[in-house]
Amino acid sequence: MKYYLYNPLSNNGLKPQINPSLKLLDATKTDYEQFFSSLEAEDEVVLIGGDGTINHLVNHYDCSKLKNNVYLFPNGTGNDFINDINEKPGKEILLNKYLVNLPTVKVKDIEKKFINNMGFGIDGYCCETADKIRERSPDKKISYPLIAIMGLLFHFRPCHASVEVDGEKYEFDNVWLAPTMKGRFYGGGLMIAPDQDRNSDTLSVVLYMTKSKLKALMVFPSIFQGKHVEKKDMVKVIKGRKVHVKFSRPCPAQIDGDTLLDVREYSVEI
Repeated sequence: MKYYLYNPLSNNGLKPQINPSLKLLDATKTDYEQFFSSLEAEDEVVLIGGDGTINHLVNHYDCSKLKNNVYLFPNGTGNDFINDINEKPGKEILLNKYLVNLPTVKVKDIEKKFINNMGFGIDGYCCETADKIRERSPDKKISYPLIAIMGLLFHFRPCHASVEVDGEKYEFDNVWLAPTMKGRFYGGGLMIAPDQDRNSDTLSVVLYMTKSKLKALMVFPSIFQGKHVEKKDMVKVIKGRKVHVKFSRPCPAQIDGDTLLDVREYSVEI
């Protein structure tokens, strides 16, 4: 039997239309431990949603114990995960190999796995602003690039970052963002870490830094193609397995798109 789990928060809350004879469950209300233990070996599971739906699964179940095939039918808005694995919406994608050996982030009193990234800086600001827009106008379409441009120009101030990767310490001034990446993409299509391989056992820490707001704004569109890394005076990519990032002041952050406020530092290990 095939079970379909959908995320009611995905795709702007639109419930997927499937054959009424099929089993459709709310992924956010499922007890995964009980659910997977009740399945027969030949049963299959399909997640209908996006990056947040996968994140919810890996943080509510030990996926190294999976004995059933789990698929994703993309129904999200960002779809950074399927972009990273070079897949397209419209078909079921086998997930099992991507659900294990994931990095764990510790931030404030939270410890979570992530599938794409731990973001810190103006990317967190974009998620915070998008959340506020949704609260005011639930049906309004969110434009993350527009939010980022307004943040670069008016609302977000860069800060100093202390970074430690596998024991090596670095200091950077005028940092706009400092994500740690498992995949190449985040933010709905930004190729922030073009050389990152999600199947490797290392992560990429990306520092985007400049004192000039105009320069930060002019280079920003090149992130969509991953060309920003050519600006060696503005971008530093450090690879490693154990990461600690600390900002000189609290900033918004996000884990696979889920917003965290007033974050000063985070640690990641894979």
